[in-house]
Amino acid sequence: MRNKLLVIASVLCSLFSWAQERNEIIQQRVEFISEQNESEQIDLTNLFDQLNYFFDHPINLNATDGEDLRALGLLTEVQITNILLHRKQFGKFISIYELQSLTYWDLTTIQLVLPFIRVDDRLDQLHLTFKDAIKEGKFELYTRYQRTPEQKSGYEQVSDSVLANSNSYYYGNADHYYTRFRYTYRTNLSLGFTADKDPGEEFFKGSQKNGFDFYSGHAFFKGGKYIRGVALGDYLVQIGQGLNTWSGYAFGKTADIFASKKTANLLRPYTSVDENRFFRGAAAVVGFKQFSLLNFYSQKRIDGAGISDSLTDDLEFITTIDLSGLHRTNREISKKNQLSERVFGSYLQYVVPRFNAGIAYVNQSYNAPLQRDSVPYNQYAFRGTQTSTLSGDYSWVIKNLNFFGEVSYSTHSKAVAQLHGVMMVLDPKVSFSLIYRNYNKAYYSFYNNGFSEGSNTQNENGLFAGWKVKLTSAWTVNAYADIFTFPWMKYLVDAPSKGYEFLFQPVYKPNKELEIYGRFRQQVRQKNSRDNDGSITSIEDVIQRNYRLNLSYKVTEAITIKSRVEYMTINRNSNQPEEGWLISQDIIVRPKSMPFDIALRYALFDTDSYDSRIYTYENNALYVFSSPSYYYQGSRAYILVRYSFLKVCDLWVRYGTFLYSDRTSLSSGAEEIKGNRKSDITLQLRISL
Repeated sequence: MRNKLLVIASVLCSLFSWAQERNEIIQQRVEFISEQNESEQIDLTNLFDQLNYFFDHPINLNATDGEDLRALGLLTEVQITNILLHRKQFGKFISIYELQSLTYWDLTTIQLVLPFIRVDDRLDQLHLTFKDAIKEGKFELYTRYQRTPEQKSGYEQVSDSVLANSNSYYYGNADHYYTRFRYTYRTNLSLGFTADKDPGEEFFKGSQKNGFDFYSGHAFFKGGKYIRGVALGDYLVQIGQGLNTWSGYAFGKTADIFASKKTANLLRPYTSVDENRFFRGAAAVVGFKQFSLLNFYSQKRIDGAGISDSLTDDLEFITTIDLSGLHRTNREISKKNQLSERVFGSYLQYVVPRFNAGIAYVNQSYNAPLQRDSVPYNQYAFRGTQTSTLSGDYSWVIKNLNFFGEVSYSTHSKAVAQLHGVMMVLDPKVSFSLIYRNYNKAYYSFYNNGFSEGSNTQNENGLFAGWKVKLTSAWTVNAYADIFTFPWMKYLVDAPSKGYEFLFQPVYKPNKELEIYGRFRQQVRQKNSRDNDGSITSIEDVIQRNYRLNLSYKVTEAITIKSRVEYMTINRNSNQPEEGWLISQDIIVRPKSMPFDIALRYALFDTDSYDSRIYTYENNALYVFSSPSYYYQGSRAYILVRYSFLKVCDLWVRYGTFLYSDRTSLSSGAEEIKGNRKSDITLQLRISL
């Protein structure tokens, strides 16, 4: 009885405070994902949109069919099924406290999802009216300016003749401009556009006479008994476990083992600025009872380097596809929109409680053949003008087990990629995940995004096992091990190779104010030896170990401090051992009675080279995702201020700077900075009605 009272008291405390912690809750989730990805280019716009929406419109547990709970990305299929079966057996939830009686839910899970759920007897309105859409709809406008104030070599003033015959100088200025407008009504309607200009690109002149370098727009409708979704303009399609088609971001290996199973959001609008991994055209989902059918068509121009006919100037073939999205120099501008890409497909899905399965067909074609360089590691790369993929996927919940997987076949190469896994909630305190993958070296699908060690769902076999154990109310342990092989060569790996990775992360959280976690991760991958005599290149093990100790403490309701120490080592036979250190201190001030927030960081770092770099997440303006790499020797500091005014406006101002103690110049080529300082400025205004 006493334990139940403690649970109720804890939940009550959460209920009183969660409404004031929107940014903190969502920021923690975004930070967690960013740091696992280890990339400076990560874009989590769509994930942030999802969490932000469900924070404003919590999911009614008495009305959900499980789809929106899956979209949260915080629950396992077993836990979602647990909710639906409990409601079917005992009727509607009377109180949020009933969650503690569910077999596969614990207090940690309840606290995690509490800001995004509610219990209500009233059914959500099913019929959409124009009056409600205008009255209850949400309008948001973002405008953003970013710049590195230090002069880079690429922005030097040179003569027109030098500029026209060189790839060392940029045509545009160093400013980064971004604008986004979006209207939404619940999850039923979304209309909007996004415009983006990268640093170095022209603006309303030269190659960019239309202003921004990249424009994106969409109109999206969701709902209805038979017409369940319609998208016009730019949109995302996600199928199964990502082996066939998955546009947008997808989870990889993380300390959260439940994220290793992908939860597909079949059709949704595209609101990000990645200039490649989206579809442009039209798509619709129609349904009848337990069946739904997605049909989509996309056609857009993409960047590539090609060879043209000397007489007709028509494109003969493409040698490479450029995914950078940058158009600053003569070479980059010449690649812009060189290739026309067409993608169309269908996906038929059958969904009943505890089970769903689907089959998909997707065709992708280009207006000119793709002919990659004839080097050994490229032997099985896609060549030609079109390819198709056929796939089937499934997810089946049996009591506390969730079996899932996908098999996909590439018609061009007659190769198969497959993934099969199981999630087991053995007890509310013990969970286990096991995933097997086998991706043929010749399998190809441009929009794949399956669970993998490499950057593509190709040329890889592996077995992943993850555990999550709650030892006590305060202690939790997350761990995983992954063993993988690459049957064919890879870039900078001139032989079949193999490797493994494991992670161990204990977490101590005795209360809401304090959290301490440690992390040890070891990665072993094989790469070409740097000792090369010019004949045969041997491969060697590259062993990387990362150690982290992280503390987060809420000093008062308004002040939170975060401290981190990270150490990493790299060892390989053909090079001297390397190491890197990072020590950082963050202070976050969110006074409840004041219209501003402040985030500050000061960090010291020391690494032997770029190879021993350390990635760490940084707070930034909304929809700016920053996880820079820290390398060489120096310090890093930034301050971020958010000011709210006029009830509908938010202004973010951020200044950060790297100061290096062992460098007199930074980077190289057009990006070179003369000096030892590199700074960044961000200004962003949001108007929300």
